[in-house]
Amino acid sequence: MTEKKMAAKAEKLTAVKGMNDILPPDSVRWEWLEQQVRSLMARYAYSNIRTPIVEPTPLFIRGLGEVTDIVEKEMYSFEDRLNGEHLTLRPECTAGVVRAVVEHSMLYDGGKRLYYMGPMFRHERPQRGRYRQFHQIGAEALGFAGAEIDAELILLADALWKTLGLNEVRLELNSLGQPEERKQHRAALIAYFEQHAEQLDEEARRRLHLNPLRILDTKNPAMQALVDAAPKLIDFLGEASLAHFSQVRAMLDANGVAYSINPRLVRGMDYYNLTVFEFITTRLGSQGTICGGGRYDYLIEQIGGKPAPAVGWALGVERVLELLKEQGMENPSPELDAYAIVPEIGNLPMAMACLQTLRAAGVRVQMHAGTGEGMGSMKSQFKRADASGASYALIFGADELAQNLVTVKALRDGSGAQTAYPLANVADWAPHLQSRS
Repeated sequence: MTEKKMAAKAEKLTAVKGMNDILPPDSVRWEWLEQQVRSLMARYAYSNIRTPIVEPTPLFIRGLGEVTDIVEKEMYSFEDRLNGEHLTLRPECTAGVVRAVVEHSMLYDGGKRLYYMGPMFRHERPQRGRYRQFHQIGAEALGFAGAEIDAELILLADALWKTLGLNEVRLELNSLGQPEERKQHRAALIAYFEQHAEQLDEEARRRLHLNPLRILDTKNPAMQALVDAAPKLIDFLGEASLAHFSQVRAMLDANGVAYSINPRLVRGMDYYNLTVFEFITTRLGSQGTICGGGRYDYLIEQIGGKPAPAVGWALGVERVLELLKEQGMENPSPELDAYAIVPEIGNLPMAMACLQTLRAAGVRVQMHAGTGEGMGSMKSQFKRADASGASYALIFGADELAQNLVTVKALRDGSGAQTAYPLANVADWAPHLQSRS
């Protein structure tokens, strides 16, 4: 092998920028959050759905809107070299959930409450709380038209913050009304911005006649005063839209959920109508939106299904975990019941048989592993046992095994008490190891 080839072979490969490994012990925090979500979703009768990471590109163009940042700038799209199909790594999951619901006729027997977890992909400049591969947890209620479902989903998110112990999150609400109302507002926006064309940046001028509502979502500080004075959509809402919004607010008021109305809140996708909302924190800088959503009554029909109402939200997992860290949350520790100390390699067969029985009984136990040349000294093994966080050490010494016993030593209660248990009936004393000191 040439030196050049050897150098190429030895080159260190790293992850794609903005796509991060999640390693222990951080992965414990992820698992903990996911467990909290699964438990809460079950209490609200939401069922898990899992859709593909790769979807047809037209799904997002049709669903999100051509004149959106996601479709125009951020999607990872490619052509399948085998069949020429245009595919995209999903930038969000609502469109995929709707596609699945339509494809499998899931609404034939009534509405469905669904939730998902998983990675999404957008080609953005990586920064704190914004990555090219990021993760979302979302809840979608499809087939329900009433304002009570809008409120239920907001209450579900609010309950999650309480479950997680997040207390610096505020809720902003708005109503986007219905298409005809937005059409009237659109015309008023175009007329207004045309009168102030010299104050529009290049992006706003490009979007003026394509999607003027997106101009309201500008992040350009120089345009904020102009945007603040623009016609407000709520002034164009009809009686039915206003009634729907009032009902949502009444149900939130009845449940003690605080909120503020933000007439400029439009969200980043074109499929929303009526209620839209965001949960925001000031602890994460520019990436302060940790959860957002709203009603999307026309998306199911746009994707090819029979017309049906729907509403949902998605939260950014990385941002929620970052906020928990900002608030001083310590990493949840993986609770280990026992650590097995095995002084001699020859003791491993009997030790491992015992550990398998314990694990089958639900005991969380870690076995000390050697280097291949030996198991290490008893002192070093006890250090490992103590550092593991286990409640007990299981000692498989030659004397114990000769009597068909294992010694169990308490590590956390300060007593250091030792008890010998028979290997013949491991399942009988296994529950003792599961009582945390």
